[in-house]
Amino acid sequence: MNMLFPRLFLHPLLVVCFANFAFGATRLPPDEVQTLADIAKTLGKPSWNFGDADPCNNNTKPWSTDTTPAEGFEYGVTCDCSFANSTVCHITSIVMKTLDLPGTLPVEMARLTYLEEIDLTLNYLSGTIPLEWGSLPLVNISLTANRLTGSIPKELGNITTLKSLDISMNNFYGVLPWQLGNFPLIERMLLTSNNFTGELPDTFGNLTTLKDFRVGDSHFSGQIPDFIKNWTNLEKLLIQASGLTGPIPSGISHLTNLTDLRITDLSGPEAPFPPLENMKSMKTLMLRSCNIVGPLPTYLGDLTKLKTLDLSFNKLNGTIPSNFDALAYVDNIFLTGNLLTGPVPTWTKENFDLSYNNFTIGDKGCQSQGGLNLFASSSKGNSSKTVSCLGIQCPKTWYSLGINCGGEPVTVYGEKDKTFDGDTDEVGPSSFRQSSTNWALSSTGFFPDNARSQDNFTNVGDTFIYKLTNEIPAMANPQLYRDARLSPISLTYYGFCLANGKYTVNLHFAETVFTNGQTYKSLGRRIFDVYIQGRLVQEDFNIVDAAGGISTPVIMNYTAAVTSGTLEIRFYWAGKGTTGIPLTGVYGPLISAISADPADFEAPTPTPPPPEVASSTSPGGIVGAVVGIVAGGVFIILLVFGILWRRGLLGQQNTLEDDLKGVDLQTGKFTFRQLKDATNNFDKANKIGEGGFGSVYKGLLSDGTVIAVKQLSSKSKQGNREFVNEIGMISALQHPHLVKLHGCCIEGNQLLLVYEYMENNNLARALFGPEESQLKLDWPTRHKICVGIARGLAYLHEESRLKVVHRDIKATNVLLDKNLTPKISDFGLAKLDEEDKTHISTRIAGTYGYMAPEYAMRGYLTDKADVYSFGILVLEIASGRNNTSYRSKEESFYLLDSAHLLKEQGNLMDLVDPRLGSDFNKEEMMRTINVALLCCNATSTIRPTMSSVVSMLEGRTAVQILVSDPNASNNEMEAMMKHFESILVSETNASSQGPLTGSSTSVHDLYPVILDSSYWENRNERN
Repeated sequence: MNMLFPRLFLHPLLVVCFANFAFGATRLPPDEVQTLADIAKTLGKPSWNFGDADPCNNNTKPWSTDTTPAEGFEYGVTCDCSFANSTVCHITSIVMKTLDLPGTLPVEMARLTYLEEIDLTLNYLSGTIPLEWGSLPLVNISLTANRLTGSIPKELGNITTLKSLDISMNNFYGVLPWQLGNFPLIERMLLTSNNFTGELPDTFGNLTTLKDFRVGDSHFSGQIPDFIKNWTNLEKLLIQASGLTGPIPSGISHLTNLTDLRITDLSGPEAPFPPLENMKSMKTLMLRSCNIVGPLPTYLGDLTKLKTLDLSFNKLNGTIPSNFDALAYVDNIFLTGNLLTGPVPTWTKENFDLSYNNFTIGDKGCQSQGGLNLFASSSKGNSSKTVSCLGIQCPKTWYSLGINCGGEPVTVYGEKDKTFDGDTDEVGPSSFRQSSTNWALSSTGFFPDNARSQDNFTNVGDTFIYKLTNEIPAMANPQLYRDARLSPISLTYYGFCLANGKYTVNLHFAETVFTNGQTYKSLGRRIFDVYIQGRLVQEDFNIVDAAGGISTPVIMNYTAAVTSGTLEIRFYWAGKGTTGIPLTGVYGPLISAISADPADFEAPTPTPPPPEVASSTSPGGIVGAVVGIVAGGVFIILLVFGILWRRGLLGQQNTLEDDLKGVDLQTGKFTFRQLKDATNNFDKANKIGEGGFGSVYKGLLSDGTVIAVKQLSSKSKQGNREFVNEIGMISALQHPHLVKLHGCCIEGNQLLLVYEYMENNNLARALFGPEESQLKLDWPTRHKICVGIARGLAYLHEESRLKVVHRDIKATNVLLDKNLTPKISDFGLAKLDEEDKTHISTRIAGTYGYMAPEYAMRGYLTDKADVYSFGILVLEIASGRNNTSYRSKEESFYLLDSAHLLKEQGNLMDLVDPRLGSDFNKEEMMRTINVALLCCNATSTIRPTMSSVVSMLEGRTAVQILVSDPNASNNEMEAMMKHFESILVSETNASSQGPLTGSSTSVHDLYPVILDSSYWENRNERN
């Protein structure tokens, strides 16, 4: 985002008409004064109340109290007072930047028929662009960094005067209308960081006046179009992680006026270097991760105005041309991650990164030499337990790794104390730093368009340590999150001299750059990838999503095998996410701390020196010998008794601990004493839930972590099986929208699960629990919950290593954290989905009202059963009514029936929860309900996949419109109703809210809707 774009008016914030004339003062017509008041109300700026004041009177300045606002914080009204012999004014510009306005885009602006500029940059506005704006003589539209959604109205293409359109960093979606190719005067079109889909319209080839075009961080499809060759006036072209594919068209050679070309993170076939030799004015050239093969072209050395050259992460080979030395003005050269060979050039540049190549480096080490980074750049490869360029022999073997990234040394005290080394070294765009213990870091890249304040940054050559200057939020071990290492492209931490074996790698994150609240500073999206040992373990990782909020810590756990004494952890920015919130230059990987400890072996304890041995002839020696003989005899007797006891020969009965012995639970272990202390001896005051298999307690660990402890009853073998199943499932699955399992406790007959604590209980309680426990959920929050659940299910079905069918998706099994982020819980009924089978025939288990017809009646289980349950759940979220207890007065029996009936009558909006009033996005609501109905189709094969559901809910793809046979659906539904009614008659212990299974048992909800035990007693009495 170029915040320095020249203003279209000489004095954009000063009212240009302020003269008084003898025949009368200039005045703004009353209808425009009223329109301004209406606009202020829609934008959410109540302070714009002019009364009798003239908004075009420079003496009163009723629209502003600051005559000299800082750059980027301008606001005000501009008038043209040249009409009717300078007696009449008309508003030509409205600029309201960086005010956190909470309203929507005013359709009332269309009444200002002389309006040429709308600049609402950096606010908190929502809603869509009014199509009525298409009738205005606008020259500049800037809506950068808001919460705007919807598709771009084709009516904007009618604005023949438009020169600049900037809608970056919003949530717009859909296909760009071809009418946007009609702009005859357009010079800037900035579309980055949205959810656009489809190909760039062919009509864009007509935009020959373009000088600046950007389409980064979106979901476009198709190849980079060849028609860009028509944009011969173009000076800046940015295509970063746009969804468009390569290769770069050869027609780009026609763009000889380019000074800034950034094409990065481009998928597609391998291709040679594009023809850029005629671009003599080029200053910034970035072709990063574009699948470019072949040698470096020598003509790059002739682009003498170059200041930045970034060709990293391609497949370039051969040697570096000698004429690169002629690039006199270049500040940064990044050739990281290629296949380059030959000797390292002897000439130096300010920042020259050659890491991860195959050079012959001779005696050069990894340490940066005048900005030269040679980490892992040698053709020799890595030697045992280190990397070749380090040039060291391991002084000892380490069994752990701990780094407080960007911060001072820290010791975290707990059951096992953990020490984190400090990481405060100043690094630049091309840097390598080696610690005094057993790790090093390599950082690549710089922040272009940097406009940061230095208050919170340690700035050395453009790579940063972010220091949290605000008050540290309440969190466990805040000293790990006060400082964090920030990198613009690639950041690698490298552990060496480690013992071989499996390690548990913990990565500590907290988003401390963005700000909570209704402010544009909360709208940033930080997205990056995480690699461990060269394997992608997190793609498109978003700290806020994973943690459930801003300034909230999250620890991501991974298992890594160390086979040659080295451990590599790399963070990579793949061009996604916002780049200008809260200001430019704060995107890219942000890591707070790293630890790695043995997962399947114990570090040896130091051997103490042998005790002094007394003489056998001395009195002390004789006494010692006697004591030793007696102690040895006692030990043997106890050993015999212990063996007999363990074998059950002395009457001991097997405990649940014995039953589960040998089962690899693959999760953290807690002692019963720890959990007893954490819950204050399972105090009733800490009880937050109770279910069919036991109680749930809130607890506080010694390190400050708040937990939820599920204490299972020891009476049910069914419970034991589901306990093990739930541990196995959750420990293998990690996702921001799945409840996190911290560990378990198995001691004697005690079975306990330890989860992250969810402050807002479950979704059922929030929506339709007791009135005092309900939460006021507005529509944006409900929509966010729908999308979050869908993402969690998409992960279970399609993205995780294990393909899982949950079988019991319902409102009580969706938990809400303090930020109302939804997390799917209770995996006791989950089944693995075997990919080579079309379905699973299994014992029916689930909850009445949520089960898909084919599963409820025939036991036919696929992931589409979860899709059906999700559809029911979305209808509940939209309507605020519980499907299993809802009874309408008309023909409907289920909520789903009611939705179908209302749709047939054309009254689908009547389904919406009346508690929402009229303050919600109608288009988004209709789309969400239609997605729910599609998910609830009686035919399982018609239901969409959950990844498609996510795309439809976010507006990235259209909702499928199906013409189905209503009789077939009705017949299926009627058959299922009769099936359930027969079960309800025959099973006296079934309930509408409780789970329904073939044996009338199931896992219980982690947080039931009603929290006290009387709920369960009353339920049994009713049944």
